[in-house]
Amino acid sequence: MNYVVVGNSTAAIGTVEGIRSADTKGKITLISDESYHTYSRPLISYYLSGTLPVTKMYYRPKDYYKRLDIIPRLGERVSSLRLEDKSVVLESGETIPYDRLMLATGGKPIVPEMSGCDLRGVHTFVKWDDILGLEKVLKPGKRVLVIGAGLTGLKAAEALIKCGVEVTVVELANQVLNSILDEPAAALVQKTLEDHGIKFYLQTRVKEILGRKGRVSGIAFQDGTTLKCEQVVLALGVNPNIDLVNDTQIQVNRGILVNEHMATSVMDVYAAGNVAEGYDTIYRQWRVFPLLANAYKQGFNAGLNMSGLVRSYSGSFAMNSIGFFDLPMITAGILKPEGEGFTELIDTTIPRDYRKLVLREGRIVGYIALNKVESAGTISALMEKEIDVREFQEQLLKEDFDPVNYLKQVKNKTKE
Repeated sequence: MNYVVVGNSTAAIGTVEGIRSADTKGKITLISDESYHTYSRPLISYYLSGTLPVTKMYYRPKDYYKRLDIIPRLGERVSSLRLEDKSVVLESGETIPYDRLMLATGGKPIVPEMSGCDLRGVHTFVKWDDILGLEKVLKPGKRVLVIGAGLTGLKAAEALIKCGVEVTVVELANQVLNSILDEPAAALVQKTLEDHGIKFYLQTRVKEILGRKGRVSGIAFQDGTTLKCEQVVLALGVNPNIDLVNDTQIQVNRGILVNEHMATSVMDVYAAGNVAEGYDTIYRQWRVFPLLANAYKQGFNAGLNMSGLVRSYSGSFAMNSIGFFDLPMITAGILKPEGEGFTELIDTTIPRDYRKLVLREGRIVGYIALNKVESAGTISALMEKEIDVREFQEQLLKEDFDPVNYLKQVKNKTKE
């Protein structure tokens, strides 16, 4: 069997490991436009801040490709797909045939249609090369403006402030981390970042990036006011990188549409990770949610199916485990419920701690754990198993809540 994998991040690695768990002899060619050994993209902010050495960036050991008998084609870009004759075409013009193809092309940063985005000093914050570009121009005292207060923007801001530069974050929404926190939790995160010197402009729109002699000199807000800066980081999120499948028979919505086997609408072509739409068990629909663990699971499942085994992907739900300075947090699922049928349980008894559970039909469908995150694993397990917690829901946020004993009680009730 001749496998071709386009991509070299989490979903791609999951795919080759899924293949190799069932097929130790098939030929695997892995193609990536980045020249680096597979690395963990969420770690780039830690590398920039100097808290993580280069050696810790890699997602798998240095001998990984050799050990799994993979042919790496790093630093090479796939320019097009020839689905009719089952091959991919590189920018060099070389054609590589496949029996089974995986598209794990991930996401690409959103660049707004705004004047000044092509100036020197404008950066995105997705790949290692983005960080290397920033690293070269950062000097203590310089001013950097981050557009976007989502996870990427705030991790960028945290890393940048540790580099000794002045950091300002501009966000259109009325809170930071608008998609993964409610307002009270967001206020705590914002205060933590402000305490470390990061400035915020919320409910503010950037009209254009200003420049002088081809370089960034500042930004202009929609209301006409301006702010000086030497560097701008665009952190507005990512879109599925579906460029390769445009104008092909492969069906797309926001991302590439796949079935429960991670197969696309074209035979022998699969997709996984940020480029694909996975099944969200909480929202009960197929949608894009760019998460590391989910990308790996999708890739591994696809790899099994590509090798000839039949395995269904049962789906997952959005979960984020992250921290800013000394404030850890874990969030998952539905956090701002709309409509009827939801119950919210909130605990703010301890300053700087914030915990919230969202229930639907007696089952946990969302939670926020800020600062105190020890019980998050148990909550996630209850959420994943869709356990009815109504009988115990008032205990879930208590300090003396015993998750082990609780799960035993649930298990015993299930057996009865």
